[in-house]
Amino acid sequence: MTGRLAAVNLGVVTEAEWAGDASGRTGIDKRPVDGPVLLRADGVAGDFIGERAHHGGPDQAVYAYAGEDAEWWSAELGRTVPPGGFGENLTTSAVDVTGAVIGELWAIGSAVLQVTKPRTPCTTFAGFWGVPDLIKRFTVRAAPGAYLRVLREGEVGAGDPVEVVDRPAHGVTIGEVFRAMNLEPELLPRLLDAVELPEPVLEKVRRRVSGTRP
Repeated sequence: MTGRLAAVNLGVVTEAEWAGDASGRTGIDKRPVDGPVLLRADGVAGDFIGERAHHGGPDQAVYAYAGEDAEWWSAELGRTVPPGGFGENLTTSAVDVTGAVIGELWAIGSAVLQVTKPRTPCTTFAGFWGVPDLIKRFTVRAAPGAYLRVLREGEVGAGDPVEVVDRPAHGVTIGEVFRAMNLEPELLPRLLDAVELPEPVLEKVRRRVSGTRP
């Protein structure tokens, strides 16, 4: 499968009461940039992340969201959701982000990325959009976008092809993980096959499957 990048987006510093960071600053407002951007193992060069306790790091170095899902939200809310409107670094076109398999590899520009986990909506997200019930609506929609590891650092830019170069046989997708964790707990045992999930996620799944508490 080959899609493309519709936009590469970098966060600007936003100060607001709804910002999750204790300092009241957030980088959820991401905007398209011209030219190539370096994707590093620890994140996107030039991007601002406010609440690093919950965002960023090797397993969440890059966040991708499908432009087609953004179009659905534009129709749902009756307003345009621009590239970066979900706080995503990469806005994709013709890429099945929800159907991406955990651990699959994307070649984009000179970088190679690995799909790791879905995004979990937060109050900062709802505040940024000014939609109080957004977390509930986003959860029910179950098209959360995908976090990615950077396996090979490199530059990417708008218009670059997104090529899936490897896909694990277990077939556990971003959408399945999100639904299992939030909507359909009967799917939880299946997630244990996706060994490429970040260890904190796998540990949470193990606890829930066994019925134990942390």
